[in-house]
Amino acid sequence: QVHLVESGGGSVQSGGSLRLSCAASGDTYSRYCMAWFRQAPGKEREGIAQIRRDDMTTYADSVRGRFTISQDNAKNTLYLQMNSLKPEDTAMYYCAAGPRVGWSALCSVARYNFWGQGTQVTVSS
Repeated sequence: QVHLVESGGGSVQSGGSLRLSCAASGDTYSRYCMAWFRQAPGKEREGIAQIRRDDMTTYADSVRGRFTISQDNAKNTLYLQMNSLKPEDTAMYYCAAGPRVGWSALCSVARYNFWGQGTQVTVSS
């Protein structure tokens, strides 16, 4: 199994910054793909950033240029640096992990089967 624990959420004003952390443990095969998702009240869960074991990253258009996903494999920690925060970024943020697809180096949203409990981010106007 994979165990994930998020931290770093809080309340900030528009334009501010936050750095989220996700401490991970468990089989590295099951966390080849790591990602951050968020969900605001009344909205569907949104994948916002993804990073592979080889550090290949992808971002949702809504956060590209403002958020940066990174990892420290020696510390088994995933990060999300969030800059230029907007009220629209207010949501519960979740860390997720999953294996690569088959023998490939690809990741799939459908394979994110391990989740943290979430950390709240609130951005005020």
